[in-house]
Amino acid sequence: MLRNNNGFFLLELLLSLSAMFMICIYFIPLLIDIRNQAMVLEIEKTSRQIMYEELQAKLINSQGFADQVFIQNNVEYLIQWRGIEEGEEKEVCVSVDGNTNGSKMETCGKLE
Repeated sequence: MLRNNNGFFLLELLLSLSAMFMICIYFIPLLIDIRNQAMVLEIEKTSRQIMYEELQAKLINSQGFADQVFIQNNVEYLIQWRGIEEGEEKEVCVSVDGNTNGSKMETCGKLE
């Protein structure tokens, strides 16, 4: 008769470890990519929010149209006004350089 073994064989242990390793090889890069996409979306959302807040502030109080730099969560947002001369349509642009994927992102809106 066979002896009663209450433990795992070495082969079973190696198979289970290799299966876990294969799963990790697939899911770790996927999670890193998802995290990078979430960071880019967060930066884009914040730049839109800054743009809308700047437009609302100028609708209420249209004293000055100066360029500003805003830093939040170690990300630098550059607020630029275009068309400041009389008679031109004023536009605010919020740009972010060198975000997680290394590209430049710019969000613009017109003051109506």
